[in-house]
Amino acid sequence: MNLILLSEDDFIAGNRALLHDRRFQHIAQIHHSTVGDTVRVGVIDGLTGVGTIRAIDDRQVDIEVSLYTPPPEKLPLTLLLALPRPKMLRRIFRSVAELGVEKLIIINSYKVEKSFWSSPALEADTVKRHLIDGLQQARDTRLPAIEFKRRFKPFVEDELPALVGDGQALVAHPGGAGVSATTASRTILAIGPEGGFIDYEVDKFRQAGFGILNLGPRIYRVENAISYTIGKLFG
Repeated sequence: MNLILLSEDDFIAGNRALLHDRRFQHIAQIHHSTVGDTVRVGVIDGLTGVGTIRAIDDRQVDIEVSLYTPPPEKLPLTLLLALPRPKMLRRIFRSVAELGVEKLIIINSYKVEKSFWSSPALEADTVKRHLIDGLQQARDTRLPAIEFKRRFKPFVEDELPALVGDGQALVAHPGGAGVSATTASRTILAIGPEGGFIDYEVDKFRQAGFGILNLGPRIYRVENAISYTIGKLFG
C-alpha cells in the first residue's frame, strides 16, 4: 500500500482513526511503525495527507489524521468492458482504479458466458475492495463510477449514443483498418473479450459513432489490452 485509505467509519473522534484490519497489519508488519511515526493516508473520495501513530499494539493502531492534498486527477475516460472471466476481475478492477479511469461500464457480449454474471466477484463489497486496492497503490482516493449492463443491444442502441456526445469514441479491435486516437477532452473506449467483439457488435458500435482503434495483429489478455490501450491514448 502506498496510501492507507480510510472511510468515514474508521474515525472515532475528530481527526482520529482506529484500524484493526489488513491496513493495521500493513502498518505494523510492513512499515513496522511505532508511536510517533507517520504514514500516508487519505479518505475515500476526499483529500490525502499524513497519519501520525498515536498508539499501536498487537490488535489495532490509533492514528491522528491530517488531510490537505487533493488526489490525482482522473482520466477523462469512460471504459466499456465486456465482462471478463471472474478469475480476472480482481486484477482488472484494481488496474482500472490504479490507472485513474473515471467510469467503468461492464457490458455483455456474445462471447461472455452467462454464468459469469452470477459470479460472487461482482458483488458490490468485493468490487469495492478490489478498487480500493488499486487506489491505495496509486495514492488516489476517488473511486471510479461502476455500472453493469447485462443486455448488449438495448445498451448500445438506446443509451450509448447519448454517452458519446462530442467526445472521442473508440472500440479497440485486433487487426483490420483502424483510426488514430486523438487528444480529446472526453473519451469512451470499448474493449471486448479476448479476440475482440464479434462483427455484429463492432457494427453496432460503429452505428453509435465509434471508430475502430486497431490494436495490431496480437491478441492480448483483457488486463493487458486495458493497460496498453490506455497508454496509447493518454501516455
